[in-house]
Amino acid sequence: MDLWHLLAQPFVEFGFMRRALAGALALAFAAGPLGVFLVLRRLSLMGDAMAHAILPGVAVGFLTAGLSMTAMTLGGLVTGVAVAVLAGLVSRMTPLREDASFAAFYLVSLGLGVLLVSLKGTNMDLIHVLFGTVLGLGDAALILVTVVSSVTLLALAALLRVLAMECLDPGFLRAEGRAGAWAHIGFLLLLVLNLVAGFQVLGTLMVVGIMMLPATAARFWARPVGAQMALAAALGALASYAGLLVSYHADVPASPAIILSAGVLHFLSVAFGPHGGVLLALRETRARRARLLQSMKEGGR
Repeated sequence: MDLWHLLAQPFVEFGFMRRALAGALALAFAAGPLGVFLVLRRLSLMGDAMAHAILPGVAVGFLTAGLSMTAMTLGGLVTGVAVAVLAGLVSRMTPLREDASFAAFYLVSLGLGVLLVSLKGTNMDLIHVLFGTVLGLGDAALILVTVVSSVTLLALAALLRVLAMECLDPGFLRAEGRAGAWAHIGFLLLLVLNLVAGFQVLGTLMVVGIMMLPATAARFWARPVGAQMALAAALGALASYAGLLVSYHADVPASPAIILSAGVLHFLSVAFGPHGGVLLALRETRARRARLLQSMKEGGR
């Protein structure tokens, strides 16, 4: 098997593979940078919670209009925004922390969404909603993902300084005015938009993987926020390409293959990354022990 057949032929020969790659790349380019801010703000589980929060709205859209992308997208957008607002209000009006509030809404949303889809749909419909149809993207879904990705990147470029300041010193930003609150609301809206667009590609269960795994991997290779964002997008794109190739050649589902490819990149980064990687930590530990032994020997003399 030559490299052409292995790496390029599926995308040249089959239109559905090209469309799948285009949709997955568009999603990865925006989801990775968003994931970086979730990691920096220690809100990693919020992405997972929000991904499941859109499920009831998607299910309502499915119940009313079947597998209509427009209905499911609007439903997911409404419930995603509603959960984000309600969780924020609960965390501010009660002693419950925001992450715990999101976890509660996440569990209820997941159960409600699965129940609603099951009322009308088949097991295949449920799988479509939960795991996406990256190999069957239509024109509308591809346009939606591309537009949301473009808007997200432009918005992040405009909000970059405010979001970075909120990660580093949220108290200072609150003291300066309302910029931090508006930035947080804008960030949540971008998060919901990407999750709603991304469920068409990877499903509500898998979409958060392409957001968090490349972002956490990028932290082991770069320190500046901008570099992490760029690297997260690149790693997400690489995982999407590799996952689709694995799916084609091994005849396995595409969405899990993409997420597992991102997982492989994550664990390689954990092992070999120059900023906190396991291998580097082991080397530093051995070096400290060697210096300690050397100093003990010299002290004994």
